[in-house]
Amino acid sequence: MRLVQILVPRGKRTDVLDALDEEGVDYAVFDETGRTEFTALVTFPVPPSAVEPILEKLRDVGIEEDAFTIVLQPETVVSRRIGELKRRYAGVNIAREELRDRASEMAPDRSTFFSMTVISTIIAATGLLLNSSAVIIGAMVIAPLMGPAMAASVGTVVDEPDLVSRGVWYQITGLLVAIASAALFGFLVQGTVLIPPGIDIRTIPAVTERFTPNFLSLLLALGAGAAGVISLMRGSGSVIVGVMIAVALVPPAATVGLGIAWLDFGVALGGTVNVLVNLLSINLTALALLWVSGYRPERIRSVGEARSRTLARIAVILVAIAVLSLGLGLVTYGTNRTTVYQEQSNDEIHSLFNGENAPYAEYQLVNSSVTYRPIEFYQGKPAQVRIVTDPPGQPPDGIAQRIDRDITRRTGQKTTVEVVFVQSQESS
Repeated sequence: MRLVQILVPRGKRTDVLDALDEEGVDYAVFDETGRTEFTALVTFPVPPSAVEPILEKLRDVGIEEDAFTIVLQPETVVSRRIGELKRRYAGVNIAREELRDRASEMAPDRSTFFSMTVISTIIAATGLLLNSSAVIIGAMVIAPLMGPAMAASVGTVVDEPDLVSRGVWYQITGLLVAIASAALFGFLVQGTVLIPPGIDIRTIPAVTERFTPNFLSLLLALGAGAAGVISLMRGSGSVIVGVMIAVALVPPAATVGLGIAWLDFGVALGGTVNVLVNLLSINLTALALLWVSGYRPERIRSVGEARSRTLARIAVILVAIAVLSLGLGLVTYGTNRTTVYQEQSNDEIHSLFNGENAPYAEYQLVNSSVTYRPIEFYQGKPAQVRIVTDPPGQPPDGIAQRIDRDITRRTGQKTTVEVVFVQSQESS
């Protein structure tokens, strides 16, 4: 429920009360003695979805935008006629004015926004280097990135240029600050005892996930945008949903910064594609859902312009996502092919060394590893297979070539096989 309070201009009291009576709204009227241009304060409870249509009716009878209108959220409302209002206004979306104010409040002041962005990014970068999902999620709780995306989308739909520019500016500068913070953090921790010397960030699973994204990451961003705008329209759960939006933005941005710090521009490029696709997808979903939900500018003459502007921005975002998604598609396909190869290679290796009828059953298979990444798949480079075995006697010649032929026959992929023979002794 919402409790609406309106100052009634001189000469409009009867018209306002008649309009509320026609809507079946219970109200209370108080005389206004503080300002001469207003004669009364009217307060009345209504369902959230009734705020906008009732305010529009009151504007029709003389309540202008420059009059004071306050919308509160009471704990409990007891009224005989509130049930009828709930049935008539069964929607759950909040009013346009409340939506606009909520979106504006979600974009904090600059000092708060940038300080929290830096802190959350450094924590996220720490979680990436530690390969700790718990630390990464903890960083998302304090990331303030939901507000700017929602502000830009709301401003576009309801024709608030200042809100649009503020949201877009915060999104762009916020991500740049996040990348710079992660890069500086990466430069500082290199060569210290905080991380192992000579660490290859490509081998960290948490980092790999962010610079080799696939189409599932696109679904994550679309879902985050949908959840964010629904929570905004319903007026609930924005903090929890903000974590999901931050998950789609902060870790990839931190990955870009770490790639720059390690001078690994492949990691930086992959992370950049990931964060851009996620950012655009969140904005796309927010714009589309807000418009489909029926939010429009207050001024009728601005509806056409807002429609054109919204559709144009959706089209631009779709084109940008389509272009960037080519990279996602290549990564998805390459990952699929290399994964299939790794599974087939491992199966072939175990069939060669394990079992009574295996050709190399007399050899003890110590361990094996298969290295084949999507970038190597597209470059046409051979996969790398390393087998460590403990032979019973003198190792035969040509065993690596024979295993290479067997794996190549099984997978259809050019392979380079390295066989390492070890002999061990154990003290008594």
